[in-house]
Amino acid sequence: MNKSERLFAQMKSQRKKSVFLGIILLILIGLVMLVSIYLGRAEFDIMEILKVIWGKSTYQPNIYENIKNSRVAIIWDIRLPRILTGLFVGAGLAVAGTVFQSLLMNPLADPYTIGVSTGAAFGASLVIYVNIFFETVKLPVIPFAFAGAILTLILVIYIASVSGNMHSGNLIIAGIIVSSILSAGISFIKNAADEEVSAIIFWIMGSLAAKTWGQVLLVMPIVIIGSFICMFFAQDLNILCLGEEDAKSLGVNTKKMRKVFLIIGALITAACVSVSGVIGFVGLIIPHLLRFAVSTDNRVLIPLSGLLGALILMLADNLSRILFVSETPVGVLTTLIGGPFFIYIFIRRNKYVQG
Repeated sequence: MNKSERLFAQMKSQRKKSVFLGIILLILIGLVMLVSIYLGRAEFDIMEILKVIWGKSTYQPNIYENIKNSRVAIIWDIRLPRILTGLFVGAGLAVAGTVFQSLLMNPLADPYTIGVSTGAAFGASLVIYVNIFFETVKLPVIPFAFAGAILTLILVIYIASVSGNMHSGNLIIAGIIVSSILSAGISFIKNAADEEVSAIIFWIMGSLAAKTWGQVLLVMPIVIIGSFICMFFAQDLNILCLGEEDAKSLGVNTKKMRKVFLIIGALITAACVSVSGVIGFVGLIIPHLLRFAVSTDNRVLIPLSGLLGALILMLADNLSRILFVSETPVGVLTTLIGGPFFIYIFIRRNKYVQG
């Protein structure tokens, strides 16, 4: 078997492995969704859950007419929106993390590297502060968090493009500068909020509690459409990883594609952060782990990262609401678990590279 035949066989084996892993992840996501609805103070059997979901989804109320309205409401209006929000937020953060790590050519990059999440947190903190101290004004948090994230992206792109060459180094530096300024702004708002600061802190810690269908319908289309766009241009992202000059020589419009991935990744991150608050380490660990264990090909990484990110965040949310007497914000849990786990992956990866 010559070199090209070995390479083809290796690619075929990798493709089969990726498809198999994707199917396994889809099955696990379905099972975790059912278990997540099942778990809680109010107990249900699986048939009740399936009847409510199928009846509501197909607009056939006769399917669940024998189930009490209160039980239907718990399944459909309380637990399912929370679970789906976790699914799409986890998937979105993981996809955005994959894109940013490849785009910035930095395995330590994540959806928050260019300051988008800090912008969302600043917008949310500002609105929460206004709502606390001006009782006649009740502004919605999500639109302002989303707007803060987008305005931050625009500012980062502008700063990174001042020299006329928006390469990865400039983007990272611009992101750090803007993020530092906004972090100081958040600290100032928290200090000004005084005794009412808990509302701002709770939002920043990240939580999936009390989510509604409105929030699901906000994050779902952005994550799905954004992920498909990233998958469609995944080969261009692979070429961008080769470097500026090599990518140009292969016919890729590097400036245009970099902006496309930046905007899509930032939009996905903005949607996720605006509905859930800041949930760390999902977008950092998932793509890094899959890149080490499965493949560096973004055509494989993007969909698998989305599936694994959804699964991990749903599992973390179950732990946060079931294992503790008082519910712990899932953003705190992902950071507590993700930090040491990432250190382990990083050390193991370095040993593998050196060995």
